[in-house]
Amino acid sequence: MGVSESRAAVAEAVSALDAAVATLRLHYGDTLGVRRLVSDVVRLGDDLAELGEPQPGHRPHPVRQLEIVPDEPYDPSMWAGAEDEGLGAPDRRAP
Repeated sequence: MGVSESRAAVAEAVSALDAAVATLRLHYGDTLGVRRLVSDVVRLGDDLAELGEPQPGHRPHPVRQLEIVPDEPYDPSMWAGAEDEGLGAPDRRAP
């Protein structure tokens, strides 16, 4: 997704949030919580408008891939010869 598509998606989300907060205002009235939400939505829109273009030479960080670790137990042979953490080798005694 390019920068213009990302900005458009955020603008759409802010617009949807603005509409949802307006609906809440109808139900709750002009309470402190509602005024804070309205203020937050306005600030999000202002911040988006102030972003401008990305800085020249800025490279986005690569997206990290989530590594899924299976729930099945590991093959016990994988641990053959390994020391127990904190206890040392099996032929030695802890102090």
